Formats: sequence, C-alpha cells, structure tokens
Amino acid sequence: MSLKKRSFTLSGHRTSVALEAEFWAVIDRCAQQDGKALAALVAQIDASRGERPLASALRLFALAQKDR
Repeated sequence: MSLKKRSFTLSGHRTSVALEAEFWAVIDRCAQQDGKALAALVAQIDASRGERPLASALRLFALAQKDR
C-alpha cells in the first residue's frame, strides 16, 4: 500500500503529511460535508492533536468518522 503525500501551511509553517489514500478519502469527504477546505480541517485537527504526530492524529480522526 502506497502513501499519498499532501502539503499544508499550518501555523505559518509548511508541512507535508503522507497517509494511505483510504484515510485521505475519509478526511476529504468530511471536509466536503462540513463545507470546509481540506486545509482548514487539517488545521483544526492539528490544533487539537497535542503531542501526537499530525499523521497519527489524522488517521485517528478518519477512524472516528466511520459512522458519519
């Protein structure tokens, strides 16, 4: 399984995150359903992730959306 890399500017810094396509699909769908840009949703998740790596926080967010 290959990773898909996406780049964002978070808190004024450029960063890249590599996740499996399946996780990006869920995150993309959630952003669309919420009427948000993908970058805005990622920034929201980033702001609440604490010490957890961003990629891990995004995966956990996607897993939590399974019933959405």
